[in-house]
Amino acid sequence: MANNADLADILKLPLEVRAEMAMKAAVRKVIDRAVRDGRAIHILRGGKVVEVSGEELKQMAAASPK
Repeated sequence: MANNADLADILKLPLEVRAEMAMKAAVRKVIDRAVRDGRAIHILRGGKVVEVSGEELKQMAAASPK
């Protein structure tokens, strides 16, 4: 959880930067839930919508540094 100083710093950022931060956090949350539940998600890859299986998400999560 952000403390008051962090929150004040975030509020100084331009709205479009804060919106992008919020969107990225939401996407991370969706991916984390899909990995945990073993469910697929749909993403845009190479200009096409593709399904990424829960297993593929787990492999991607294991391979990416935290």
